[in-house]
Amino acid sequence: MRRSASARRSLALALVIMALTAVIGCGNSSMVLQGRVRDLTNQQVALTGQNQQLQARLSALDKAHQEQVSQLALTRQENKVIQDTLAATRDQLRGAKTQLEEVRTEKQSADNQVEALTASMRRRGGVMITPNNSLLQTPPAINLPGVYVRRDGNRVRVELPGGQLFESGSARLLPGAPSLITAAATELLAVYPDQTVGVEGHTDSDPITGRALGSNHELSLERAKAVFDLLVGQTRFEPRQLFIIGHGPNDPVASNATLEGKQRNRRVELVVYPEQSG
Repeated sequence: MRRSASARRSLALALVIMALTAVIGCGNSSMVLQGRVRDLTNQQVALTGQNQQLQARLSALDKAHQEQVSQLALTRQENKVIQDTLAATRDQLRGAKTQLEEVRTEKQSADNQVEALTASMRRRGGVMITPNNSLLQTPPAINLPGVYVRRDGNRVRVELPGGQLFESGSARLLPGAPSLITAAATELLAVYPDQTVGVEGHTDSDPITGRALGSNHELSLERAKAVFDLLVGQTRFEPRQLFIIGHGPNDPVASNATLEGKQRNRRVELVVYPEQSG
């Protein structure tokens, strides 16, 4: 019986030792787990901070990307405007070059006409004036509204204002035009009854619009012909004394940069030449 009690005491002691060992072991495990939890918590905090930094960098990069996209779109738009402007400028230059070539051709044609007329008059034996001829004396005083009389070398020019002669953009005479033309012709015939007279049409530099004939040279020639027909039909001028020229805008007497200058440039001139009609 005493051995059994001793065995029991030994067994109880062993159990107590085992329990203590288990308790101590559990305590150590708890401390290890707590350490691991702290480590994981610290790692989580660190990862959270890194995530926030990465998110901030991502937002900054996204913003920069959006700004670059906007700048690229603006640059493309500006480039399109520049390209359109360049194309329009090239078209204008081509148009200006074409107009310049047309004007040069028309001027050359007009110069050839003048040279041919001059040569023709000389071949007909036209008599050149002498210093005693009345053409070198004081030009006739033609007191008509808007009419200018001036000497041009050995010629006398009488400017008849186009605004008093023709409808706008047309060679159709206005109702008061015949009286103005015949009055000027009467004064010229009184002083130069036998001289050759050129009927020379002029325009301003504005392009012609809304007409079948789109050239200023054609318009100036039509207007000169209208005055020629009236002189032959209603005055004592003989057809052999007269010739017509259309100068277009090539011989302005005033600047086409002003309305007043353009108004004066639109004219028909009766030009008394030194040759007498044969």
